[in-house]
Amino acid sequence: MASILDQYEQAATGGADSLNPFLASDDIEPVSSGFIEMQSDDIPIFRRQKINFRPPSNIADLVVCNNTVVVALSTNFIMRIDLANTNEIDTVELSRRMDDTIYKIFLDPSARHLIICMNSQESYYLARNSKKPKLLTKLRGHLISAVAWNKSKLTETSTQTILLGTTKGLLFETEIEPEEKFFQGGIERFLKQLYDVNASGEKEEPTCGVMFEKLSSQDRKYIIMVATLSRLYQFIGDVSNGETVDFLPMFTEYENAPAPFHEMPGNLEHGELRFFYSKFRGAPSSFAWLTGSGVYYGKLTFTPNEKIDNIITESKLLLYMPSGESKVPVPPLAIGLTEFHALLLNKDRFEAVSLLSEETVFEDVMPPRYGVMRGMSIDMAKKTVWIYSDTAIFQYHVTRESRDVWKMYLKKEDFERAKLYCRDNPANLDKVLTKQAEDLFQKKNYTAAANCYAQTQVSFEEIALKFIKVEEKKALRMFLMKKLESLEQKDKTQMTMIVMWLIELYLNRLNQLKDSSSSNPSEHDKLQEEFRKFLATTVVKSCLDQNMKTAYELIASHGDVENLVFFAMLMQDYDHVISHHIQHDDYPAALNVLTRQTDTELYYKFSPVLMQHIPKQTVSAWIEKKGALNPKRLIPSLVHYHQQGTSVQLEEAVRYLEFCIERLGNQDQAIHNYLLSLYVELKDDDSLLRYLQMQGTHPDKVLYDLEYALRLCSEHSKHKACVHIYSTMGLYEEAVDLALKVDVELAKLHAEKPAEEDEVLRKKLWLRIARHVVEEDRDVKKAMEFVNQCTLLKIEDILPFFQDFVTIDHFKDAICSSLQEYNQHIQNLKNDMQEATESAKLIRTDIQDVRNRCGIVPANEKCSICLYPLLTRSFYLFQCQHAFHTDCLVNELSLLLKEKQRAKALSLYSLIYSSDPAYGETPPGNSDQSREALKAELDDLIATECVFCGDLMIKTIDQPFITNEEYEQVQASWA
Repeated sequence: MASILDQYEQAATGGADSLNPFLASDDIEPVSSGFIEMQSDDIPIFRRQKINFRPPSNIADLVVCNNTVVVALSTNFIMRIDLANTNEIDTVELSRRMDDTIYKIFLDPSARHLIICMNSQESYYLARNSKKPKLLTKLRGHLISAVAWNKSKLTETSTQTILLGTTKGLLFETEIEPEEKFFQGGIERFLKQLYDVNASGEKEEPTCGVMFEKLSSQDRKYIIMVATLSRLYQFIGDVSNGETVDFLPMFTEYENAPAPFHEMPGNLEHGELRFFYSKFRGAPSSFAWLTGSGVYYGKLTFTPNEKIDNIITESKLLLYMPSGESKVPVPPLAIGLTEFHALLLNKDRFEAVSLLSEETVFEDVMPPRYGVMRGMSIDMAKKTVWIYSDTAIFQYHVTRESRDVWKMYLKKEDFERAKLYCRDNPANLDKVLTKQAEDLFQKKNYTAAANCYAQTQVSFEEIALKFIKVEEKKALRMFLMKKLESLEQKDKTQMTMIVMWLIELYLNRLNQLKDSSSSNPSEHDKLQEEFRKFLATTVVKSCLDQNMKTAYELIASHGDVENLVFFAMLMQDYDHVISHHIQHDDYPAALNVLTRQTDTELYYKFSPVLMQHIPKQTVSAWIEKKGALNPKRLIPSLVHYHQQGTSVQLEEAVRYLEFCIERLGNQDQAIHNYLLSLYVELKDDDSLLRYLQMQGTHPDKVLYDLEYALRLCSEHSKHKACVHIYSTMGLYEEAVDLALKVDVELAKLHAEKPAEEDEVLRKKLWLRIARHVVEEDRDVKKAMEFVNQCTLLKIEDILPFFQDFVTIDHFKDAICSSLQEYNQHIQNLKNDMQEATESAKLIRTDIQDVRNRCGIVPANEKCSICLYPLLTRSFYLFQCQHAFHTDCLVNELSLLLKEKQRAKALSLYSLIYSSDPAYGETPPGNSDQSREALKAELDDLIATECVFCGDLMIKTIDQPFITNEEYEQVQASWA
């Protein structure tokens, strides 16, 4: 099955249904238009297609809505064709009266409801799903000439409120329901006359067009347009509240006074009012009115307003032109309206007139064989145009009617609308933009012209020279900016040239404004801000990254230091910015830039000079960086100005190094050594001593170089520090000797530093202190107190330090006390000797008992190691009852003894038990006496404890059961 919109390709096939006129063959008119491989712009906007339909009688009227064609025949038949299903044509008979014919038919936009008007002034209603027309009894006696449908509220079961115009100029409102109710007296729910356009006494004219729309979705205000042959009315007002729309309140003000209207003179016997709907269910956007003077058309604006009395805008009159052989203007039979064209149907031709240029852009002369054309219908839903004669139907396909609209607007210099209608065609758009740019340039609107020129394909050099010639630098900047935006990333050369040119233009203008006394400072500031925003754009920054040196030289050539610094900051060239500030002695600004960037190398580079001039701020900046900086690399900054600087630099250097050590936990020896070198230069020793105490006294754990620290402290006479360092180095004698020069108490403190078990050294140190006390103070009483404080010294130790003239009376108590202690010590020694003698006697007795101890060995006893009979050779028996052959015991112990003990045991065993095989006797030199001595020595090595129960076996608990060599052998055997 094929659709009529597919040009009915099956119409000529032999299998077509001869009863379906849309599928019957037609040998007179070709089915195809012949356009096969044409581009859309090559295909005409309007293409005629002959519909293969042969009506059984002449066509009285035809309407097309929502892809449905309704044909009224002169024989009072109605044919309904759904173009989506042309196999089924619905034919309905209205009346068999020979004296009555169909006057006109009206189909709603959704194709649900059909009103048929007869010349006998009777009207019928036919629903889409019904084949039985129903008489509209309340409309009897009225010949309907126009209908306004309620598009937004139409349903299958009701038309809702609609407006009807008659040939007598009456305007009615009604609502038709297919199902008649007994109390209604017809299928019209009501019928109300709203207005009579001929009541004012004017020439009686029929109604030829009606339309109504709601002005606002939130309001009750409506607009009704009514047209006669020469008058156009606009009724605007509020309707009544309720479920259905009631237009009667809108006309109450016209009961005593006629409504205003727009009049177009002429003697035309027929008229039409047509509308164009851009959206199927939306409000119309334009209208066309067929009058005797011409086609009056304009746009419709549905803007809610309390005082609105006219919705027509941009209205014009399209005059009739001579048609065919006629030399006088001929009014058309019918008109239609599209978005950009007025459609005129004459008896023998179809014309399309551009609403923009008012010129005929399409003319199609109909073949005479089809007869005179009768009417035109436009399907608002499908945007198709239909015309018909008595026996033929034609459809016009509208293809991209907006394709040439841009040319019309371009001629009118309406550039914005022209661009709107060629935005999908770059070539046409370029023509519009070029024309607009030239127009703006001629009008000296150079900035706007530059904006347009930048969007065209006109030669870059040509445009630039035009602006240079008229000395419009601002417009040139605009053009270059827009051109830059249009370039792609790959166009690096052009991009670089434009960027550098723009920089040059900006700098020139800034210098002019700066040097001009009459210029407004705000203008300079505004341009400065614009220039900086330009530099900061992503595209420009990307370009300048590759051409930074050129940009520097360009800005520097203008002497614009401020923008040079800004540019360097923008490009993150902080080295350049900091150097600039330092050269101009603006050290705080340099430090500010330094702290805002993240490159630590710049800290190491610029810290020396900053430390010289603003040490406190510089060190604070270092501290803020915390662990990001390497203190070791900052030492040169500290050393340089430590040598040349003041105490401020010294204090700040100490502050930073203390931060590194105490807060950051730095353990670098160079840092600690340098801090020591700074401490020794301070007048106060507290910081130095606090640091040394913090480091402790373990020589392997201190983080500074002891020898270097000792040399520094010695050079600067920091004796207390030297004492601490000597003590840390383990040089207690030197520490005590130096401490005695400073403070005896300090010497006492360090005399206690040696280990307690090293009493000799400690006593030696205390003797040094005692000698110092005696020789320096020469105070016997004080010396005695000193002896009492130290438990290591006695009176006899310090007596040699006193001079001979000192009387013994001063030492009498101390000497007596010392003699008593010696006496007690001697007595203790005697007691110890007595106890030792008695213990020796007991030990000798135990040894004798052990020597005489014996054990019973059964005849079948076996060696605990080899498990052979024990009595077969010499053996050892232990108290734990373990018994071993001598050679087995030696072999077993050789694995447990130390290397020297093992060698000794094997040697003794060899000497004692080996015999010469040739003689069968003991080797020469082995007397019995020496043999016993050797056995005793061997006993001491192997018989002190049982090899299974003694300490040696316990110590082997962490040894593996097999050696590594044995493990490898076992593993290899398993493999």
